Amino acid sequence: MLRAYLLIVVAIGVAVGLMRHEPSRRQVEAPQVHMVDTRAVDTATVAARDPLPIAASLQDGTIQLPRNQNGHFYADVEINGSQVHMLVDTGATGIALSREDARKAGIATSIGMNDVVGQGADGNIHGEYVMIDRIALGETSAEQMPAMVLNSGEQSLLGQQFLQKFSAVEIHGDAMTLR
Repeated sequence: MLRAYLLIVVAIGVAVGLMRHEPSRRQVEAPQVHMVDTRAVDTATVAARDPLPIAASLQDGTIQLPRNQNGHFYADVEINGSQVHMLVDTGATGIALSREDARKAGIATSIGMNDVVGQGADGNIHGEYVMIDRIALGETSAEQMPAMVLNSGEQSLLGQQFLQKFSAVEIHGDAMTLR
């Protein structure tokens, strides 16, 4: 069990490291994700839609996320009753929260957070393992979801641990659809 969780942490660490050092869009394959259209982002089209909505919930409970100008998808996720702006990372295994987002969601952490929770491009990633009481995106929710709070970094990540709660995650052009 500890070995499996460590592998999750390492995967998140790699994803954080890649995000920090690779500003261009990257394509990651995951079993639950169906890449339908891989054309380049038309930044003029994206800029014309600014400001972008974070998510559009359709009548059938489907959530549609627009691609951001930086090529990534973001969603406002409810964690313990608080709204947290997260990068939807289909290549990440778990959930990683910034210190600030953890505080906003009422998740207590130690002051130092010196535990090594993964490896990134810059070396060790320090943080702390936590439990999210409740996490929800649209009508999809989960309780007692393990996550980690990162000692550094400002962007929280929503990975496969929660995304697998959806029956399908699809990307068509500049839209990610969660069913």
